[in-house]
Formats: sequence, structure tokens, C-alpha cells
Amino acid sequence: MIRNLHAQDVMITEVVVSAPQDLVAAANLKMVRANIGGVPVVKDEKLIGLITHRDILLAGGEALKLKVEDLMSKDLVVVNRDTHLKDISKIMANTGYQRIPVVEEDRLIGLITQSCIIRAVADYLD
Repeated sequence: MIRNLHAQDVMITEVVVSAPQDLVAAANLKMVRANIGGVPVVKDEKLIGLITHRDILLAGGEALKLKVEDLMSKDLVVVNRDTHLKDISKIMANTGYQRIPVVEEDRLIGLITQSCIIRAVADYLD
């Protein structure tokens, strides 16, 4: 039943990530190749930020020459593996965030996207 689903039940565990010292152009290429809109930024296995296509577009043409750490969002909303799907959905609805990292002791263990939520609802409706 969908009411009993938690982050660990629906999260993506094979997450494409970037390093803070990577060029924005490299992070952008990762996103394009994986057909995703953003990647968590990880340093020494710890989540330190998130960069999205939107961040890159808003920064303008010179953004591709910058480092990821120069553009990434640092104040992130994160959840843990036991966070209820209902709570994650409310966070997304209230903030407009399309992806929320799942962490354990500041370590990235997964990612919840809007697509994860839609899949869970679709599975429930079947």
C-alpha cells in the first residue's frame, strides 16, 4: 500500500553524481547523457550540494567554464531512508523541488525524483 512506502522503497540507488571540482561543462554532459535534470555533488562520499540544468541556464553562457562548486546549491532539503513518501511528496509540492537526496550520516545513498513518486502512484493504481 502506498501509505506504507518510504524513501528506501522508491529511491534511485544508482545515482549519477558530480565532484565539486568538476567543470560545469562536464556535469552538464553527464546530465545530458543520462537524460536527467540535475546531479548531487559529492566530496569524500559526503553530499555537499546539487547542480541542475536550471542552475546552469540561469548562470548564462560562461557557466560551462566554472567549477560545479561555484554554481551548486548548498542548502539542501534531504530525507533519510525511513522518510514516508507522503512527507516527501509534501516537501516537493511545497518547495517545487524536483529531486531530493536521501542521506545517511551525510552520505548520499539515493535520490527521490518526481518520477519516483509518479511510478509509486502508478504502481498503486494498477
